[in-house]
Order: sequence, then structure tokens, then C-alpha cells
Amino acid sequence: MASEGFLQPICLRWRLCELRWQVFIFLLSFSHIVSGQIRYSIPEEMKKGSLIGNVAQDLGLDLKRLRAGRARIVTGESIQYTELKTDKGILVVSERIDREQLCGDVTPCSFSFEIILEQPMELHRVTVEIIDVNDHAPAFSKRDIQFEISESATLGSRFTLASAEDPDVGFNALQNYVLTTNDNFVLKQHAKPDGSKYAEMVLQKPLDREEHPRLSLKLIAVDGGNPQRSGTVNIEITVLDANDNAPVFNQSVYRATVIEDASKGTYITTINASDADSGSNGVVAYSFSNLKKHLADIFNIDETTGTISVAGRIDYEKDKKFEIRVEVKDQGGLTDSSEVVIEVIDVNDNAPVINVMSFSSPVSEDAPPGTTIAIINVKDADSERNGQITCSINTNLPFKILSSLSSYYNLISDVALDRETTPEYNITITATDSGSPPLSSTRTLHLRISDVNDNAPLFHQRSYSAYVTENNSPGMSIFTVSARDSDWNQNARISYLLEDTQIGGTPVSTYISINSETGVLHAVSSFDYEQIKEFKLVVKAQDGGSPPLSSNVSVTIFIQDKNDNAPQVLYPVQTSSSLVAEMVPRSADVGYLVTKVVAVDVDSGQNAWLSYKLQKVTDRALFEVSLQNGEIRTIRQVNDKDAVKQRLTVVVEDNGQPSRSATVNVNVAVADSFPEVLSEFTDFTHDKEYNDNMTFYLVLALAVVSFLFITCLVVIISVKIYRWRQSRILYHSNLPVIPYYPPRYADTLGTGTLQHVYNYEVCRTTDSRKSDCKFVRPCSQNVLIMDPSSTGTMQRMQSEKSILDEPDSPLEQKPPNADWRFTQGQRPGPSGAGGPPEMAMGTGPWPNPPTEAEQLQALMAAANEVSEATATLGPGTMGLSTRYSPQFTLQHVPDYRQNVYIPGSTATLTSNPQQQQQMVMQQQMVAQQQALQAQPSEASAQPEPPKAAQTPASKKKSTKKEKK
Repeated sequence: MASEGFLQPICLRWRLCELRWQVFIFLLSFSHIVSGQIRYSIPEEMKKGSLIGNVAQDLGLDLKRLRAGRARIVTGESIQYTELKTDKGILVVSERIDREQLCGDVTPCSFSFEIILEQPMELHRVTVEIIDVNDHAPAFSKRDIQFEISESATLGSRFTLASAEDPDVGFNALQNYVLTTNDNFVLKQHAKPDGSKYAEMVLQKPLDREEHPRLSLKLIAVDGGNPQRSGTVNIEITVLDANDNAPVFNQSVYRATVIEDASKGTYITTINASDADSGSNGVVAYSFSNLKKHLADIFNIDETTGTISVAGRIDYEKDKKFEIRVEVKDQGGLTDSSEVVIEVIDVNDNAPVINVMSFSSPVSEDAPPGTTIAIINVKDADSERNGQITCSINTNLPFKILSSLSSYYNLISDVALDRETTPEYNITITATDSGSPPLSSTRTLHLRISDVNDNAPLFHQRSYSAYVTENNSPGMSIFTVSARDSDWNQNARISYLLEDTQIGGTPVSTYISINSETGVLHAVSSFDYEQIKEFKLVVKAQDGGSPPLSSNVSVTIFIQDKNDNAPQVLYPVQTSSSLVAEMVPRSADVGYLVTKVVAVDVDSGQNAWLSYKLQKVTDRALFEVSLQNGEIRTIRQVNDKDAVKQRLTVVVEDNGQPSRSATVNVNVAVADSFPEVLSEFTDFTHDKEYNDNMTFYLVLALAVVSFLFITCLVVIISVKIYRWRQSRILYHSNLPVIPYYPPRYADTLGTGTLQHVYNYEVCRTTDSRKSDCKFVRPCSQNVLIMDPSSTGTMQRMQSEKSILDEPDSPLEQKPPNADWRFTQGQRPGPSGAGGPPEMAMGTGPWPNPPTEAEQLQALMAAANEVSEATATLGPGTMGLSTRYSPQFTLQHVPDYRQNVYIPGSTATLTSNPQQQQQMVMQQQMVAQQQALQAQPSEASAQPEPPKAAQTPASKKKSTKKEKK
């Protein structure tokens, strides 16, 4: 090593390198991820904790965002040289940075890493450039350089010197060589294609072995750093005898290629040099000149043949090209040098490397499609096509993978997730390069889906039925309901509740309680089948989610009967104060029904099936009881020897398990008379006060019933007498009848003031009940026929017959005498002319011809009585009714002359045949009464007029009397 004073005259001018901090920010946005890029420049060998830059300020982020987003540095598999202070937002040095160790000869030297923030995802790339510091001095690989130079070496002969190595770069790298002052050699410097420098000694003055057999020189290598550093090597020159010719390479530069996965011993190229000398001076040897240390392990050269081969592993990713200096030397020490350039061919020998930068697990099942699950970084050390990567995931998964930044991929959800269907996923990520053959690597992510309360509890059945026996103990378990929830954890924790319902107006909680955790139904109280046989309740299953979900189910509780009620005897009634005895006459035959024991059991089913048995009996051979119905009958003929007083004890037993029973005593008196019974049953005491009360009530009831009966009888008799007196008054009265005009008269001529349709009824006297007429024809069978000459009459079809026409009818009207019919001169006309004198004897309808007003009053009264049983009349012409065929003429109408003529009018008012008959009979009756009053002595000599038919009103009265 040269002293400082020695270096002072030859030192170069040093320049101080300023450190420049450069920040470049590029903001990108990919697939829901905000991205940015920052670049810093720092010197190497900074202390730990030294500030690199303010990340928060440079990225425009808030310190709260750094902490909330859990900002962190992701470096992959490389060493993390930096640290992020999230509380201050700055980036500091965390490890010693040696540029030479990190990058070697590569310049500029930098390393990159990523800063990731979550919620939302943000990815920022940070590149830190390492600026070289002059921390290395140039160094030679050997301490001494030996030369054997013939004294006959010609001037200008060159001798290559060993090169110094300086790991620094730029100005801090090797800048110059200095050779100590001497008379024989000068130093010439040369630059290699890669920028490195080497030196040669050039002989400028012939050597004289005799004068200086040995020469000692120093070669100094100086860099350009500040402070400046240097390295030295000793050069020892031995002067030999003369060797006139130096070897010469046939090429100045040799070029060759080798694949990176070439095996050891693989041939690369051969160098060749020639020497004009002969003998031992013409023998040459090949060697590497100034070969870097790490290259000595990769390549090998044969000294004799000059063949260069592979000696170690070649990695294209580390060195893409090698530049090697080779040297040839003859026996005389003369040398020549050349350069060999070896290019490495890339082979797809590196599979992609998958690094998970961020992974969110678990993910909520209600996460929307497009949610980022993971950020993945994929690297491939190969180049060109061998380094082109495609990333994919296994199929049939609800996810997809998208590229964001260079070599970064985002794993996002593609559809909505459902934890109940698939609670977890194994996502296999496959990265494949484009080499031939392609290489790939996989990484499996186990993703869990967190639950959301989106499923209500479900019962196993739509409804449940439970059975419990009555008289159960309170708190007894009756039934268990169960529901399931497809959710998980708290969302699937089910609580059971009873809905607030009423059972007969009583809350269901008074009957049943439920365990909220197990769903077990308990009886709150004891049940009684006789009071309630079944009831329904609603159970609600509710989960523990927020908000909670629930579902209901109906549970029917059936109460089963238990034989807890003994039979109850309804008859005979057992009292302590009175005696009830059944009498059996001594003439009773075998099978005589004495009495029947009636009992009931409030239980149901077999528990209510009753059987009857005789437990005690005075004479067992006389009576028996039916097993099923409790009838007590005699089993033999009663005789005089049988005791009057018989006592039977009947046991009524149900069919339950165990069975319950009741007994009843039946007293039977075998006697034909009541006094005989009293003499035998005098030993029984009676409660006098009770008997007195009973007698009072019986007498009172009998008096009330008798009074009501007599009152009703008196009322009925009074009504009958009143009606009879009214009928007698009407029969003997000569007063004119006040007409009643019903609302449905018909004016056949169309010139009157009456309505066109009217119904009327006939009013008869009390004697008319002797020959009542029945009107049973429907009203629709009658028509009102208008004679074109205004003198037509209402006719009746010959096919229709009245009850009066039936010969066997008990109410048949006697046919009138043939001489009774009106002659043309006897008919009342408009002038009111009367008939001959014989009409007064009862042979004509109008004896002592009445006035027109009297005739109209009589007609109206008759019409009023008959209106209830007659049909509605309507105006029309002959054959007008739609029920008769057009061929209907007067030939089909019987020639009845018993028509009623309205005085003062040429029209004839005609009703149906029944009404005609009634009108005829009414006229005969009135004429007969008037004739009898005028000439009572002559009445017996006249022929007997036909008896009047019974009117409907009188018929109703007679019918009521018959019923009463």
C-alpha cells in the first residue's frame, strides 16, 4: 500500500456526489384497488432507523387511514430492508444496505416492495434506489505479479498486468492505474466493453539481464471516491535470455453461446494462438487473464488445446453474458491476449412463484359480488416468453381472478355466497408460464364463509300431537318439540317460546310451560279429562341472530281418560229422610219389569262401560238384574208366600282398571194395594217438616193448574156464544148490506169507474153452513170473456169441473129445479122491471122486485165473501186467454144462465163456474127468505128451493168448532 505522500502528486480531482431524493407517484385504479408508485434514492450503509421518506405525505394519505387500513410492507421472499412507521407515516431503514451485496455490478441499484392497505384495498409500489458510497478500495487478486522477460524482448512488447477489482460503481469504482517510475517500462491503460479498465506494461527500453537481472515495480489502482481509496500490487520481473517471437492469437475476439442448464464439461469454444519460435520457445500455454473470482468456478480452459468448457452452474437470471480475457504465453515468457464473449441462452427452468400479499378469511356470506378476497403476486425469473405468466383458479367456484398491476392478481367473488350451501372453499391458484414446456406452480387458499342470520328455524313437522293422561303431576314432561336452523353459532341458537293464546278464555301459560333451550313441554297443573279433553297451543322457535328470525308450529295436547270417577246412580234416588219403594203385584208373571237402575259414569271409553250386579237380595230366587241395562225383573211367578218387603242391593261397576263401583238399595213391595204396603214400611221414619212442605207445594200447583183450566174453558165458551149470537143477528136482520169494494173489480164495458180486474168473495148467512161449497180451482184456469154485443158472459171450459159437480161430494149442491131458471122477461133489466107474481113464492131470485141499489148491495156483499177463494178476473174477449187455443168458441162453453146482471148496464158480470153457482144459490136464499116473510102460509105449498151451499166463512167456523 503506498503512503499518503506518494499518492499526493498523482491523485485525481475528487468530486463529491450529492444524494438526490427523487419521488415519483403514479396513481392507478384496478378492479376496486387504488394503486400508486413511489421512488426514493438513498445512499448505502445508512444506519438503522434512518429516514427514507414520508410515505403518507407522498401518497396523500392520512395517518388515520394508515392505521385503520393496517398498512404494511410486503417484500415476498427477499430481505426487508425498510420499515413503515404507521404512527408517523414515514419509511425508515431497518437493515444494513450493502449495494455491492444487493446488486453487484448492476447499476442503477434498487429494490422494490409493496405497501398494502385494507378496507378498502390499496396497493402502492415503492422503489428505493441505492446510491453507491465509496466504501471499497480497489484490490488485486494477487499480492505479487511475476514476469520472466527475455532480454531480447523487442521494444514495444506489451505485458498485461493484473486488474484490480472495486465493487463500487460510478466515480467510486476503479478510475486509474499508476506504475512506479522506471526506465524500461511505461504504463498504458485500456477500457473493456463493459467499462472496466486494465493496464499493460510496454517495454520502451531494452532489458539488460547482465545489468538488471531483476526489476521490482509497484502497480497502484486508484478509484474516484471521496476520500480516495487505492490498492497496490508488486511486480517482480526476471530478465531471461532472449526469445525473439511472441505468440499471437488468430482472433482478437472470440464469440460463443451456451445454454444456462448446460451440464458440467459442456464444450463452449476453442481459442488458438501461434508462436514463430521453435523448440521450447514455440510451446504456448493458454490461460484466463484477470478472471473474476466467481467466474473461475463456472468456466475451465485447457492450457494445451485452448478449449473452454463449463465447469459450474450457469444461471441466466444472474448473468446473461460473460466477457473473459484469455492469454497465451510461450516458454520464453512472451504473451498475447484476446477476449472471449460467451452469451447465455435462457431455458425455462424456473417455475412461477406465487406470493399471497393479502388474504381476507373469513368472508361474510352477504358480501356482494366483486368483493376482493386476496391479492396475489406471481413472479417468474425467466425472461421473454418463459417469463410470461397466466394465472387461473380451479373451476366450479364462485370466484374469479383478475390481473391488476404487473405480476399482481386480485381474487374476487363472482356471485353471492351462501354459507349454508358451502361453508368453506379450497381455492387452488395455478400460475403457468409460456415456456416450452410450460412450468407451473400452485397455491391453495382455504377460505371460510362467515355466517349471516338469513335462515329462520324450521320444525321437523308441520304440527305435533302429544298425549298425556289426566291427573298428571304438575311439572311433568309431556312432549318435546325440535327445530333446526341452517345458520351457525349464535345465529343457529334456538329459543322456544309459547305464543300468547287463550284456551277457553284462560292463557295457555296456566296449562303448559316450555323449556326455552330444549323445547320440552311441561304440564303446569294437573289435567282433568272431564273438564278439558284437548287443546291447542302454538310454539315459537326463535334464533339468536340480529335481528332474530322465528317460525311457529301448532301442538295439539290430547288428554287421555283415567278411571278416576265412580259410577253415579241417578235412579232410584237415595235419601235418608224418605223411602222409595217399587210395587210388584202378586199377579206378576216371569220377567215382570220391577224397575230400572239408571247410572252414569263421567269417564269415557271402557272406563264408562257399566255393569249391574245383585250384591244382596232378600229372595235371590225372585229377582234378577240385567248385566248391561240395570233392569230388575222377576225370574219366577210371585206367590202369596213371598214377603211383602223385599230389599235389593245393586252394585254398579265400571270397566276401568282398577274398576270403581257404586251401590244402590232398591226397596220392592210385593202387594196389590197401597195400604198393605204402608203396614210393612211403617218402620221407616219420615221428616215431618219436609213432608209438610212437599204437600204445600203440591196443593199449590194443583190449584194453579185448575184455575188456569177453568179460565180457559170460560173464555172458549164465551167466544162461542158471542159468535153464535152474531150469526143469529145476521140471519134475522133485514138491513141492507153495506157494500165493500175490493180493489180488483172489472168493468166489462170499459165505461165504468171500477178497475178492470177484481177479486170478490161471497157472503153467506149462518144457515149456509149446511151446504158449504169448496172452491179449489186455481185462479189461472178462469178467463173473463167479453161478448162483442156487450152482453156476453164469463164461461167455463167443459173440461174443467168443480167440486160441486162431483156426485159423491158431501158438500154437493142440489141441482136447481128446471123451472127455477130465469126467463128472458124475469131477468132484471135496465128499467128495473120485475117478474110475475109467482116470484114472490121463492121461485125467482128477486121476489118483490128490489130496487137497483138493493140489488147492487147484495151483489157486492156476495162478491166480498167469495173473493178469498176465487181467482182474479181480467177483461178480455172471447178466446182471449193464451191458455186456450184459437179454436175456442162459445160452443165449448156450457149454456149457464145463472149470470149476474148489473142493473142500469147492458154488461153481464161473470165469474168462474163456482162463483156462478154461489151467486145462484145466494139469489135463491134471499128470494126464499123474503117470500117466507111476506107469505108464511104459502111457503109450505111452494116447491122446496135448493138449499144454499155452505160459504167458505161458515166452513171455517165449523171447522174450528170441530177442532175444538
